[in-house]
Amino acid sequence: MDQAANLREMIKGESEKISKLMQNDDTGPAADGAVPRVISVTSGKGGVGKTNIVGNLAIAFQRMGKRVLIFDADLGLANIDIIFGIHPEDNIDAVIRGEKRLSDVIVEGPEGVSVIPASSGIEDVANLTEGQKLNLLSEFDDLNYKFDIMLIDTGAGISSNVVYFNLAAQERLIVVTPEPTSITDAYALLKVMFNRYGTKNFVILLNMVKDQKEARSVFKNLSSVADKFLAGISLDYAGGIVGDEFLKKAVVKRRPVVCAYPDSSSSQGIKALATYLLDQLEPQPVDGNIKFFWKRFINAPV
Repeated sequence: MDQAANLREMIKGESEKISKLMQNDDTGPAADGAVPRVISVTSGKGGVGKTNIVGNLAIAFQRMGKRVLIFDADLGLANIDIIFGIHPEDNIDAVIRGEKRLSDVIVEGPEGVSVIPASSGIEDVANLTEGQKLNLLSEFDDLNYKFDIMLIDTGAGISSNVVYFNLAAQERLIVVTPEPTSITDAYALLKVMFNRYGTKNFVILLNMVKDQKEARSVFKNLSSVADKFLAGISLDYAGGIVGDEFLKKAVVKRRPVVCAYPDSSSSQGIKALATYLLDQLEPQPVDGNIKFFWKRFINAPV
């Protein structure tokens, strides 16, 4: 009998315990008393630099004294390992199966950033057994005390998996480029999240812009359309990151641009984004911790 089967046997007949765990949010704050924040970084289409944003933003947060965990949930294009130059041996599949502890699969990236490697198995989260759910929640309980921020690198588009993560996250950062298809697909994502699931608050980041004027213009147009057809939605502007040659060079080197070229325009844009997210947004509710994210994710109405 494998470990997953042993786990299911152990929790057989304990449905009341599982139900209580799923319903009650009794998790505590991070070790320094702050409430851990869970931010999904998503996009309407691929190729907008989303994963680059996640990796570099994590390092920027880390340099600001935050303990950062990345969950690579982009199942189709898991590229955090490429950007960070790491080679994970395991992923969260092993935790779901009860074969390993979460601490066994988390790997360390540049400057102390922690990473949960991508896994195709999480796509079947709706079909997890009660035992597997209990095990996942138990494993993620400890993370509330070890990290200040969890960044979720979601897939692109409006698939059920992408929606799962965006529904469960405390904050949603949508990466958009000036390309017409990126803008159209970003609006499609906003429309699905708002009309179908009632999600109202989003943060918009313009990436690969030629200057800040272009970034503001694209955001203004997207915001105007959203205000007209999605009454009640709230879009916050997180600024624009200017595209430069240093970002491409950093990718080739398999190093984050904030490490390889800290003085580049793209690096400065990342730093400004990190400052905005930490200082400019409204204080978040206490139900934003990491374990609560997993409770919502497991029960997402998709």
